[in-house]
Amino acid sequence: MTIKKKEVFISVDVETSGPIPGDYDLLSIGMCLVDKPTLNFYCELKPISNKYDPEALAVTEFNLDTLLSTGLMADVAMGKCSEWINKNINDYETPIFVGFNVGFDWSFMNYYFHKYLGRNPFGYTSVDIKSMYLGCFGGDWSETKSSKIVEKLKPKFTGNHHALQDAIFQAELFNLILKEKNGE
Repeated sequence: MTIKKKEVFISVDVETSGPIPGDYDLLSIGMCLVDKPTLNFYCELKPISNKYDPEALAVTEFNLDTLLSTGLMADVAMGKCSEWINKNINDYETPIFVGFNVGFDWSFMNYYFHKYLGRNPFGYTSVDIKSMYLGCFGGDWSETKSSKIVEKLKPKFTGNHHALQDAIFQAELFNLILKEKNGE
């Protein structure tokens, strides 16, 4: 008999030095439980390359030289991420990666988990908030910009390109979409 595992949604946001993993660096990770955002995780990573997109760095406001001295080594950071995930789920639960434009955040997290741990604790599970919004409310893809979603759902939090703050903001958006969908 197979026991159906409870799904535990974890909002994840990353800040990076550019558009693709492998060439560019994962600089910070923020995660929180969607149903309890006060249970959260944040870390900053040492860059592993010298490549960066000036626009990406401007958005994050990170200084790569500072991160070289203060950030965690990538293997340590990914180990701590995995430990946090495992600490917040039990044997009868499965973690589900939730992101806003999940393909971007997922690609960096999946790459780093596999490169430094040999496995991704999320497996292949992910939910995209933009797609979920579009599925619930209809309309056009252009209406899934965060500014448009904020206008409709009126969350208390905002995104600011700090990975933890953005993860908490995403968790709120996810919950507001579910409430609207369920007529609450």
